[in-house]
Parts: sequence; structure tokens; C-alpha cells
Amino acid sequence: MFAVQAVFALLLIVVVTVALAFHTRSSAEKAAVDRSVAIAKTFSTSPQVVAGLRSADPTAVLQPLAERVRKLTGVDFVVVTNTKGIRYTHPLVSSIGKPIVADVGPALNGKVSTVTAQRTTLGLVKEGLVPVTDSKGKVVGVVAVGVKAEHVGGVGGQLPLLLGGAASALVLSAGGTALVSRRLARQTRGLGPAEMTRMYEHHDAVLHAVREGVLIVGGDGRLLLANDEARRLLDLPPDAEQRRVTELGLEPGTAELLVSGRAATDEVVFAGDRLLAVNQRPTAPYGGLPGSVATLRDTTELRALAGRAEVARERLGLLYDAGVRIGTTLDVRRTSEELAEVAVPRFADVVTVELLDPVLRGEEPQGAGTEMRRTAVVGLESGHLLYPVGELIPFVATHPVAAGMTGDRAVLEADLSTADGWQAQDPERARRILDHGIRSLISVPLRARGAVLGMADFWRSEKDPFDEEDLFFAEELAARAAVCIDNARRYSREHAMAVTLQRSLLPHALPEQSALEVAHRYLPARAGVGGDWFDVIPLPGTRVALVVGDVVGHGLHAAATMGRLRTAVHNFSALDLPPDELLSHLDELVTQIDSAEATEDDENPAVTGATCLYAVYDPVTGMCTLARSGHPGPALVHPDGTVNYPDVPVSPPLGLGGGLPFEAARLRLAEGSRLVLFTDGLVEDRHRDLDTGLAALRTALAAAADRTPEETCTAVLEAVLPARPSDDIALLVARTRRLAPDRIAEWVVPSDPAAVAPVRAECILRLNNWGLDEISFATELVLSELITNAVRYGTQPITVRMLYDRALICEVSDGSSTSPHLRRAAITDEGGRGLFLVAQFARRWGTRYMARGKVIWTEQALHDGAAEPDVDLGDLLLAQWEDVEG
Repeated sequence: MFAVQAVFALLLIVVVTVALAFHTRSSAEKAAVDRSVAIAKTFSTSPQVVAGLRSADPTAVLQPLAERVRKLTGVDFVVVTNTKGIRYTHPLVSSIGKPIVADVGPALNGKVSTVTAQRTTLGLVKEGLVPVTDSKGKVVGVVAVGVKAEHVGGVGGQLPLLLGGAASALVLSAGGTALVSRRLARQTRGLGPAEMTRMYEHHDAVLHAVREGVLIVGGDGRLLLANDEARRLLDLPPDAEQRRVTELGLEPGTAELLVSGRAATDEVVFAGDRLLAVNQRPTAPYGGLPGSVATLRDTTELRALAGRAEVARERLGLLYDAGVRIGTTLDVRRTSEELAEVAVPRFADVVTVELLDPVLRGEEPQGAGTEMRRTAVVGLESGHLLYPVGELIPFVATHPVAAGMTGDRAVLEADLSTADGWQAQDPERARRILDHGIRSLISVPLRARGAVLGMADFWRSEKDPFDEEDLFFAEELAARAAVCIDNARRYSREHAMAVTLQRSLLPHALPEQSALEVAHRYLPARAGVGGDWFDVIPLPGTRVALVVGDVVGHGLHAAATMGRLRTAVHNFSALDLPPDELLSHLDELVTQIDSAEATEDDENPAVTGATCLYAVYDPVTGMCTLARSGHPGPALVHPDGTVNYPDVPVSPPLGLGGGLPFEAARLRLAEGSRLVLFTDGLVEDRHRDLDTGLAALRTALAAAADRTPEETCTAVLEAVLPARPSDDIALLVARTRRLAPDRIAEWVVPSDPAAVAPVRAECILRLNNWGLDEISFATELVLSELITNAVRYGTQPITVRMLYDRALICEVSDGSSTSPHLRRAAITDEGGRGLFLVAQFARRWGTRYMARGKVIWTEQALHDGAAEPDVDLGDLLLAQWEDVEG
């Protein structure tokens, strides 16, 4: 039984020994191939390999590197080929340039392959082929690493010794097998040989292939393990393992971190000229011996790339801010200042802007001249260094500004101390600028819509001079600003045209009259010219009309529309219409204009929505008649200082009345009262509602109750005017006066021709009392004709009234609505010549209709020069017949 067991054991040992021999041979071959593949993978990922393949002489770059790796790793060859299989490296120099024997097809397809090649210059070899890829994953070459078959380890020569040793060890192994197996199972935690081999291979592959350095440091501060990448990054000596970390010549901070054993995450340390990001964790909590494991990652290039990305991000942020902050106003000078303010200090230390004079006036630039006006300077406290704002600078031809202007290109002067052309402009000023520390300049044309408007100059100190990348950015920044400056220029031109048109349409001076003491203010909107207007119109009988209106919208169309409406109001007022009738006619006119313009041009804005307030004040009676069409009502300041807003019926804006009648209000104003008319821009804007504005106006008027109309206008604007008016503002303050009773004479005339002479005589007597004897003859003729016509053709009541003001006004009223007309009488006519004489002796005359009847009025100058006509009365009468007969 023992013999059987012995034979069986011996046979088993022999079989196992033979199998072990073959297995050992196979494992050795596999390990050699795996090691070759691992070395090939590591070598193929080296940046020097890709760079060498792309170099002009790959063999010169790669052969020394391959030989060094071959000697360090113990393999028999390290061969690098191109994608056609032509060798760039080989241990035998004579084989370089010849095609490789192995099939590189799988490697060119991105796969790792292992082959056994027989007919090679080195004989039978075991080798691994690995593709070399660039940063985009493209295969640019192949790395082949292998060993000769004769160098692959085996047990062929040791087989007899193994058999003898096996027999001798049979007894000893039998007893210790159980103990060893148990201890081995406990130490390997139940893992079998295959698992252990696979684990080792995986760990070994990871350690050698990973692009991060891996270090294991023991609790005593000794280096236990360092992979290839760690050795490269830290430049470790070959015998670094088992030595203390502090003895390896590392940077003090790096060594201190590695031996500390503390946890660290992406902590940056120095290793020569490299910046390494270190992640470190202790090994004890994970079942290992006391110590720590650290991974190292080279972040030098990443930091440089991140720095450039940060600069790019800041530049994009600056361009965004420029788009938001440049062009907030349509003012050329302010837009230039905004460009300079955006660029300082984030891009330049000082920024100056020069523009051509026509651009500042809103005109088109006429060519690229070298004489420009400094418009903005930002970033310099002592202004004496550079030309001040507002100065016209004639740049010399060699100056960068002149060169950029005439050449329509950006100019970079990286070092102003050597820029002779720049210094030639003003050597003394240039010396002060250099002494101040400014060393670098970029001058960029401000180009928009094919025209150069001026130049933007970016100045920087010597610590950070401009470069080519800065030049491109300055051009982008200037291009954005130039569009805003050109928009402001175009707006300035149109705004100036609109303002000129608008001011030409507004009254230049108030007419002379005695009924009201009037002060006015007109403020155009900052954002654009609007259509607000005002007017003071003298009417017959010493009366005065006050008008305030507002046209919806801004710009030239609004200003032109305002002029049309103002002219229409003047024409209607010449007819001496009541305020409600005048607004009714104006409403019909606006409706007709809108209909005509809508038919001719649908793009033309409508007038509909315009508003108007029309008031007529009579100083004889103290009555004020008002009507409004969609306009804010007036404010009334009484002589005692109280302020209220009279209730004036409101009608729809002009053009929206729809044929409905307008209503008027009648107010009796005490002498010294102030009537305040205004447009909605004074009391209402986007930040304040109408009620708040009216309350502020009431307070301001009450505080200025004892002031003159001029002072009242000033006080109201100071107290009520919005900070940035978005609409035009028109303001009229009129203090009422009354015509003295002793300058008013009135008579009632019976319907009897005999009553004409007594009334005429009383009128002449009153003229003598007023000291107007010079015009008594003409007045007698005028009154005689008017009273006679009223008695003959009119109805009761018939009255005569004379008013002594700046002129003598004679009024004859009756209850008839029939109005006389001036005409030339035929030779056979008995009448028709009296009104002709009235027109010759009166400066003006006309008809005014009342609720019942009419008034025929005349106005005569008080001075002697206009009291009589230029021709003889007889000649005038004879001319009547001569014209008819002829």
C-alpha cells in the first residue's frame, strides 16, 4: 500500500514536474510577452515618441530613446516603425529603414497584438506590437518590443534535479502540505494562483501605464514603491525605493507633504520647473500597513492653458461690458468717455479718444485727416502729461495716431522709449510721459459704415506692455465703440435738425399786449425732439388767447406736425372763434390730415392723439374762457396765494372727437391771478404718476405766490422738473391785468337814425377827454359809418364801446348775425362805400360773433402818423367811380 502510494506519489511528482516544466515555460513566454506589451504601451504613450515620429529625422530622435529603454527594461529590442512598417529604431543599426517582419495591421487599426516571429535578424522572438496615437487618437506609428526565444526562462536542464528533489521532499512535503496550505490560504485571503497572477498583472500594468505618478511611502518615511511616471516627474534616482523620502533631493515642500501622511487633494507642489498636483491618502484605514499612497499629476501645461483661458474669459467679459456700457446715451462725447471708462483699468492704464471735428458736429467725416480733437481722457490724474480734452491736435505724419488714421489700420508701439515717430510729435511731453512710467501704446481707428471717425489710444505702463493679441482685442473693442459713436453722431445731426425746425416753429418773442404779464419756458426732451408748443395770440378787444399743445411722438415728424397745428390755431384764432368752436375745427382738421396721409403713405405716423388747451382772457370783464382736447387742465393761483385746478371739461384728443361737441368753461379771474398752462411732461414721467406731479406743482406754485411770472417759471422747474425728462416741457405763467374803468366807454343806441349824431358827439367828447384829438376826425367817420349801418340793418340791442389801450378800439354790436362785406360800389349804387372808408382809416377791422348777434370792431393807432390815410378823402371816393367806369 505504501509502495503504491509511493509509486503513485512519485508518478504524480514526475507528471507534475513535467507539467510544471512545460507550464513554467509557457508562463515564462507569456510573462515575457506581457512584459513586452506593457513596455511597448508605456513607451508608445511618451510624448517624445509622437514628437519624434513627426520630426524631420525620427531615427535621430527615437533611436537613443529606444536603446535607453531596451537597456533599462532588459528586453532584446525596442523597435519604432511608421504606419508603413518601416523601422526607425533597432538594436542592429543595419536593420533601421527596413520593413518589420511582424504584421502591423492590427496595430494600425488601434489594437494591441502579440506575435512570434521566426525569420528576424535576431532569430526567433516573442514580441508585442502597440499603436502610437497622437492627441486626436490618430495612429501615427507602431512600437514593437520583445525578447529572443532563447532568453525565455524554462526548467529543461533542471528536470533530473527536480525529480530527485521531489522524491526527497515527498516525505517532508506530505507533512507540511496541510500547514502550508492553511497558512497560504489565510495570507492570500482565499485567492488562487490564477487570481493572484491576474491581480499582479493588473496592478503592474496600471502602475506602468498610468499617466499619473504613484508613490507608496511607509510609516517610517521610506519610499516603498514608485512607478515610472513618478520617477520621471520627481526625477528619482534608480535606487530610490527603500530610501527615506527626505534623502531623495526633492523640494522641501514636496518632501514634507509626502512624509506627513496627511490627506491632501489637488495640492500643488514644485518639482524642479514643474507644478505637480498631489492627492494623498493614508493606507492604514484600508487594511494596509501604516503609510500613505500619493498620486502626482503634472499640471504645468494645464496651468499655462488655464491662464490663457482666464485671460480669454476676462476679455469676453470686457467685451460684454462694453456692449452694455458703451452707447447708453446718444451723445458723441459721452460715448467716447464710456469707451475709455470700460477699458481702464481692465485693459489699459490710460485711454484717450480723438475725433474729427465734423463728427463732433454730427456731420459726415470728410476723409481721414490727421488733425483731431481730443474728446476723452480716462485713467490719468495729472492731466498735464497728455493733451487735454477739447484741444485740437495736429498730429505729425510719423505719430502712431496719424499713421493709423491715414493707413486705416491699428498701430502697436510696444516700447515707446524707442518710438522716434511718436516722440517727434512733442519731445518734451513724450519725456514726461515716459518718466511717468507709460511705455506701450495701441492706436486703433474708430471705423463705422466705411468711414473713419477718429482714433482710440490705449496706453499701458512698462510692467505689462501690449502684444499682438492685445492689438486684436483693441480692434474688436474699438469696432464696437465706433458703431455707438457713429449712432450718436447721426442722432446728433438729426436732433440738431429737429431742434432747429422745432425752434423755428415756436414763437421767438411774445407779442406786446396789456391783458397779461406772461412768462414761458420750453425744454426739449433729452432723448429727442418732441411736439410740444405754446403760443400767446392777441385778439380784438384787448383780449389775449393762451395756447398749449402736445403732439404724440418725437422727431422731425412730431416737430413738423406741431408747426402745422400751431399755424392752424393761428388761422382759426384770426376768425375770433370761441375756444370750443376753435378746437372743434382743429379736431376736424386733424381727422382730415390723418385720412389724407394714411391714403398717401401708410408708414407716415398719424397726428391722432395730439392735445391742446385754448384759453381766451378778456381784461375788460376779467372773464377767461377755456376748452381743452385731451390736455391737462390749467392751474390757477389766486391773489391770496391759494392754488387750485379749475374744472375744465375734457374732450378726447384731437382726431378722436368723432364729431362730438367740445365744451368750454368760463372763469372770472381777479386781477393779479396767475393762470398756469403746461404740458404733461412737467408733471408725469415713467417714475412719477400724474397725481404726484400735480401735487408737486401745487406746492411749488403756492411757495412762489408772491413772485413774478418769470420767477415762478424758474421756481416751478427747479421743484417739479424730472431729473431726466423723457418728454418735451412747455410752461406758461400768465398774471392777469384789468383794463382801467376810465378807459372804457359804452353807449346804448336806439333804433333811430336821429340818434346817430348825439352818440357820435359823445364819442368825440370822450376822445378829447382821453387826449386823442389827433385821431378824432378819423374816429368820427368810422363810428358814423358803423353806427349808421347798425341802426339801418341791425336789430336791438345796439351798443357802442370804445376801449383805450395800446390802440383805440371801437366796437359796434347789434343783435343781427349778418356781417357786412367790403366791396367796390358801382357808379349807380347809393351805398357800399362806407365800409371802404372804414378800412382805409382803421389799422385793422373785423367781425366777431357772439351768442346773440355780432360785433363790428376797428383798431386805430394812437400816434399821429397813422391817424390819417396817405391819400385825400375826395380822391378815395373819386377812385371808386373811376375804377367802375374804367
